[in-house]
Amino acid sequence: METKATSYDFLEPTATIARGNVTTHVTDTLRQAIVTLEMRPGDPIDKLAICARLGVSRFPVSEALARLQNEGLVDILPQRGTSVALIRIADVSEHMLIRRAIEAEAVRTLVQADIPHLPEKLAATLEEQREAAKSNDAERFHQSDCAFHELLFAAMQFSKVKAIIDNVRANVDRARRLITSNQRIAPTLVEHERIYEAILARDPDKAANAMREHIDAVMAEVLAFARREPQHFADGADFADGADTKNGV
Repeated sequence: METKATSYDFLEPTATIARGNVTTHVTDTLRQAIVTLEMRPGDPIDKLAICARLGVSRFPVSEALARLQNEGLVDILPQRGTSVALIRIADVSEHMLIRRAIEAEAVRTLVQADIPHLPEKLAATLEEQREAAKSNDAERFHQSDCAFHELLFAAMQFSKVKAIIDNVRANVDRARRLITSNQRIAPTLVEHERIYEAILARDPDKAANAMREHIDAVMAEVLAFARREPQHFADGADFADGADTKNGV
C-alpha cells in the first residue's frame, strides 16, 4: 500500500484554544483525517510530525491516539509503532446490521409522524446529490448522502437513536468512502429516491423496506470491494476473491 508523506499538509494547524480543549481538538482533527481517508487504512502514524504540523506537544497527540485506538481507528503496537487501523469487515457488517434495524424502524415511525417541511428538505438534499452525481464529485455526494440520513433523525428528534448510530459510524464511513465511486453513486441516488417517494406516499412499510434495501446494497458493495482489494481490511484475506469465507456476511 502506498504510504502517505508524513508532512501531514492536510491537517489544519491548531489555532489558539483553551488549554483543556487541546486533546479534544487533536482527537477530532485526527479522527476526521482518518474517516475521510486522508490517513488511509494501514498508514503509519508519525507522532512527532503531527506535533510539528499541529503546533502541539506530544502529550495531546499521544492521548488523542489512545482515544482513537479505543474507537478502533488506530493501532498502537509495542515495538511496531502506531498506524491507522485496517477496517474489519466483521465490524462493518455488525454495525450495518444495527443501522439496518434502527433506520428502517426509524423511517417507519417518521412516516407515521408526518413531520412538517421534511419532504422539502429531503428533496433539497436529493437535488444536491443529483448535482454531485452529474459532476462526479464523490466527496460532495458523500456529504449530501449523510445529510439525507441526518435529516431523518433530526426530524424525529430521537437523540438516543442518533447517538447509537453516531457511535458506530466512523468505521462504516471509512468503508463507504472506499467504495464511493461513479458505480455506487447512481444506485445510492436511486435508493434514496425510493425512500423519499415512500415518505411522500405516507407508506411506512414501503419506507422501511426501501431503507433496508438501501443499507443491504451498501453492505453488498463493501463486501465486493473487500474481495477486490482485501489489503484495506484487517480480515480482508477472508473475503479476497477465491477465499473460502466462513462467516457468511
